[in-house]
Amino acid sequence: MFSKACQYGIRSVIYIWKQSLHGNKVGAKEIAEHVDAPEPFTAKILQDLVRKKIVGSMKGPTGGFYVDKEHEKYTLKDLVVAIDGDQLFNGCSLGLNQCSETNPCPLHKEVVKVRTHVITMLTKKSLKQLAEEVENGETVLARFA
Repeated sequence: MFSKACQYGIRSVIYIWKQSLHGNKVGAKEIAEHVDAPEPFTAKILQDLVRKKIVGSMKGPTGGFYVDKEHEKYTLKDLVVAIDGDQLFNGCSLGLNQCSETNPCPLHKEVVKVRTHVITMLTKKSLKQLAEEVENGETVLARFA
């Protein structure tokens, strides 16, 4: 459902939130190790997320990536749009230019239902809430071999 960049981004931001709940800033290397992602790719994704203000960063010996009160409003949908754009939520699933409610493609009505459900799922909880679930042991962020 999500691109590899988006998967790494989601896991990375949840990890950053988890660390920030304890007042910690984390570097790209640590993040990549904990979310099982390549470090250079993770660093590139995180730099883009800083530019889009989904996460913050601070340089220097006590620096790293972090999130705070300013970032509490962001949801998975915000993160997906920041990384992959809004194509998942807009446009024709068959790539037709003229697809709309008044001129639907063969999949239009079903795709609208699925998109509505996906948008609800991706906006139901903030990224902070997802991190809190990981922190409390309700969900996991690591893959098991």
